[in-house]
Amino acid sequence: MKKLLPTSTAGSLPKPSWLAEPETLWSPWKLQGKELSDGKRDALRLALQEQQLAGIDIVSDGEQTRQHFVTTFIEHLDGVDFEKRETVRIRDRYDASVPTVTGAVSRQKPVFVEDARFLRQLTRQPIKWALPGPMTMIDTLYDAHYKSREKLAWEFATILNQEARELEAAGVDIIQFDEPAFNVFFDEVNDWGVSTLERAIEGLKCETAVHICYGYGIKANTEWKKTLGSEWRQYEEAFPKLQKSSIDIVSLECHNSRVPMDLIELIRGKKVMVGAIDVASNTIETPEEVAHTLRKALQFVDADKLYPCTNCGMAPLPRSVARGKLGALSAGAEIVRQELSK
Repeated sequence: MKKLLPTSTAGSLPKPSWLAEPETLWSPWKLQGKELSDGKRDALRLALQEQQLAGIDIVSDGEQTRQHFVTTFIEHLDGVDFEKRETVRIRDRYDASVPTVTGAVSRQKPVFVEDARFLRQLTRQPIKWALPGPMTMIDTLYDAHYKSREKLAWEFATILNQEARELEAAGVDIIQFDEPAFNVFFDEVNDWGVSTLERAIEGLKCETAVHICYGYGIKANTEWKKTLGSEWRQYEEAFPKLQKSSIDIVSLECHNSRVPMDLIELIRGKKVMVGAIDVASNTIETPEEVAHTLRKALQFVDADKLYPCTNCGMAPLPRSVARGKLGALSAGAEIVRQELSK
């Protein structure tokens, strides 16, 4: 990106009510067959248009063609039985009924590549595409085959690399891996988590990003945040290792969180997607609030490496709120851009 402070979203945008139930995660589709295929493409067009109207610089699909940022990818893989379900603890936070790994996992065909090609045809803007990270994928399953979180993570890393290479060939400019699990399993992050992420990006020439946040604005996450104390220092555990990694961009949560901004110093030299929009609140930020967050971040990251972003995905929010927040992000970034040009 040549533009200073290019704006972006962390991931999902709300789906239209004719496609899926609004403000709901894992919402079932309201359409079937060809109508569903066409509806997903129409929703993708709308998501792009809403980003463009808001002035977002690096656009995405808004995750309109997937029910969930992790499970939709896993659904397309062999070796995972979605009928055989077990209850597991997700990120040590809440219980969920999840599918079971029953055999060797593999990817027989691309998952999102056709959607990425479609988006590439619709715009000349830079495109960012999100994939689940290996550690977050294993945390959303019951493993009855490998019996080893690390082994399964390495298998998923290889599969993700296959998908990422084809997304790059389809014209994606930035491939982002979502790793909220990095904020929980610190020993694993440093033992093999960052290494599996490196495997997932192996051979890519496009830019790569890792997104680490405190989750959607759902009850389980907001309750967990209440237990974290006056300062959220989880990034301190993973950032030193990520700073030495070949990942280009680190995406983190900042606005309305208790993350000390000086932790960004630990990834000095990396590009940083600074979350300047709170996705756990329906209150639309003012442009000045966004600008204030960005100014604080600029103490620890050079302006040419700062990418204003949202804290996390916005799937559970009303569409009108998400639209307002995107506009505030663009307007706030423009305030700081003008200040920097003086």
